[in-house]
Amino acid sequence: MTKASASSGGGDYRRIFAGTAQNVLGIAIAGVATLAANLLMSHVLGREAFGVVTVVTQAAFVASFATRAGMDMAVLRDVAVEAGVGRWERIKRPVTRAVAIAGAVSLIVAFLGLVLADQLRSVLSIDAAMGRHVIEAAALGLPFLALTNVWLSATRGLKIMRYTLYVFWAGQPVMWVVLMVLGWRISETAWMSVLAYSVSWVLASLAAAYFWLKESSRWESAPLEAGAMSKLFRYAGPRAPAALFSQLLFWTDLFVLTRYASDAEVGSYSAALRVGQIVVLFLTSVNLMFSPYVADLHNRGETERLDKLFKTLTRWTIAATLPAFILLAVAPQNVLKLFGGEFSDAKGALLILLGGQLFNIATGSVGFVLIMAGRTGWDLLVYAGSLVFDLVLAFWLCPRYGMEGAAIANAATFAVANIARLILVKRFVKIQPYDGLYLRMVPAAVACAVAMWAVHQVLDAASLVELVATAVAGGIVYLAVYAAVGLTPEERRGAAGLVARLRGSSQAR
Repeated sequence: MTKASASSGGGDYRRIFAGTAQNVLGIAIAGVATLAANLLMSHVLGREAFGVVTVVTQAAFVASFATRAGMDMAVLRDVAVEAGVGRWERIKRPVTRAVAIAGAVSLIVAFLGLVLADQLRSVLSIDAAMGRHVIEAAALGLPFLALTNVWLSATRGLKIMRYTLYVFWAGQPVMWVVLMVLGWRISETAWMSVLAYSVSWVLASLAAAYFWLKESSRWESAPLEAGAMSKLFRYAGPRAPAALFSQLLFWTDLFVLTRYASDAEVGSYSAALRVGQIVVLFLTSVNLMFSPYVADLHNRGETERLDKLFKTLTRWTIAATLPAFILLAVAPQNVLKLFGGEFSDAKGALLILLGGQLFNIATGSVGFVLIMAGRTGWDLLVYAGSLVFDLVLAFWLCPRYGMEGAAIANAATFAVANIARLILVKRFVKIQPYDGLYLRMVPAAVACAVAMWAVHQVLDAASLVELVATAVAGGIVYLAVYAAVGLTPEERRGAAGLVARLRGSSQAR
């Protein structure tokens, strides 16, 4: 590696770290707001209505991945590639066209949702009385959900993360809570909770549009090159169904479970799914920040630099996620009881779900590498096969084992899908995320698990206090051991430099 390349690589790490740090802040806000929304609904509306709201809002979120028509990932990749070589004048028109396409598709699907609301309630096994107006309320927000994500993807293509923090991570979840509480003054129902969700996306779309216009207003706008739109469609065509399938993998087993379980069991499993997905939030933040770098570096043929980034970021992701994963594995019942005492019957399902999420964490941004490298056809093939696999398992296991059967289908599918993507990335992009440095995490993980288990056993009380004590004890031990043996010499020097800069800044003030 040349000196210039190494320097540039160091800049990559700093920018990705800064963007990921912004995401972590956003995740913290989103986590608190989403947890608050879920706890409010579970306590105010009850377990059955909580399950209905979860199913419908997640169905809308999943549907938005199809109605975006692949335009969110297409503009992210296109903006990153054009910005990487300084062709700013070629950015605005494709983004405008992509927004129009996503908006038009979303409006059509939203209209169909309104027309077919009764049929959709039947498909999702939603009680007519409890689920009154929930489908209609969700359909209203669908176009705005899609548009928000296309505009934010465009800003991330510029390697700007803060707008995703402001709008996606922080703004929308907080606004949902606020609007829901206000709406309950009129009607304390499931449909009002879903309507608040939709209106929060209306506001988010306005903010996302403003931020994109703010960043792009100073550029010239050259006419579209010949074949530009066909190139966009060739990339986005396979990506649209693949994006839908990717989100369905998180929720298909829940939708199948609604056919065989009671509303109460669906509510409990909804909580388990929510909790299990906490461990992938940091991975999501890294994916969002890493994606434009993959597109840019792959376009310029800098495979060695991309490989090093992939290895380092995957290791960082695992290291940052391990304490949360261990906490959920040690004290699953305590976490579920935050939703209410009756939700603890999903303990076994949660532990199984964590096994599937472990594969998500351990393979890092492998899916986004495949997408940003332009292999959307293979990406679609993996997701389509995984969805079929998930459906077969879920329809086989849910009638026999209920929540645990759904969780097994979920975990097995994520394992198979991520292994397949690892193989494809190695074949087509010539990179993979593993090296010997991963062994440095083992002592910290073992020490953390022992500390959490010990505190959990000593206190032996399924309460919030016990959960916090377990988390704090394990977190302190993990950080101490990881700082001692987990950091590489280069990372240790970087951490020391960061501490020195923070001290200097503090003294200057």
